[in-house]
Amino acid sequence: MSAAAADLRLPRRPPHLEEQFDDAVQQREAATLGMWVFLATEILFFGVLFASYAVCRVLHAQGFAAASRRTDMLLGTIETAVLLTSSSLIALAVRSLRLGERAAAVALLAGTAGLGSAFLVMHGFEYHKEYTEHLVPGVNFAQPGALAHAEELFFCLYYFITGFHSLHVAIGVVAIAVLAVRIARGAFGPERYTTLELTALYWHLVDIVWIFVYPLVYLVGRSG
Repeated sequence: MSAAAADLRLPRRPPHLEEQFDDAVQQREAATLGMWVFLATEILFFGVLFASYAVCRVLHAQGFAAASRRTDMLLGTIETAVLLTSSSLIALAVRSLRLGERAAAVALLAGTAGLGSAFLVMHGFEYHKEYTEHLVPGVNFAQPGALAHAEELFFCLYYFITGFHSLHVAIGVVAIAVLAVRIARGAFGPERYTTLELTALYWHLVDIVWIFVYPLVYLVGRSG
């Protein structure tokens, strides 16, 4: 039997199956495991930030409460609603792609990216407002009173936590926009949706992190 004839009898590998995997199931399981490991490192990273915030909050309760009241709770609440809505849209996008509804998936992803962008714009307005009120440590922080040092510490952690979170949102927006374009061009479909599914996991984590940020930053000084 010739080599050409033997090759014809071999099962054809799907074009999207990488060489190191035996089948699509193995490739999907490996990709999913890799994403969960990555998400675990992200959880550890933000967990350290939240733990640092909690310790400082205990040590400087009055100052942190006073500083929290200087944040814009209305904008923070709107941002929370925007991210939660975007999480629902990307979940629906995954479902649509699995059902072969590419147009719906693209539209839902566009909505997700749009809401993520809106979140970043609102956060930018929030940062600008705080800048004009002299609440940016190391740049123009100038607040009177005995609690000024504790308030400055609050805003140091505030910018560190929300800044890194916004960076993750921006990365997610870019990834979602790229996926929307590729899906529109037919690169993904009901037989190949793992990439979107894993991107959705990342986006859900970004939203979950914000669910912790919102009460810590915006509500801590308004509970009483």
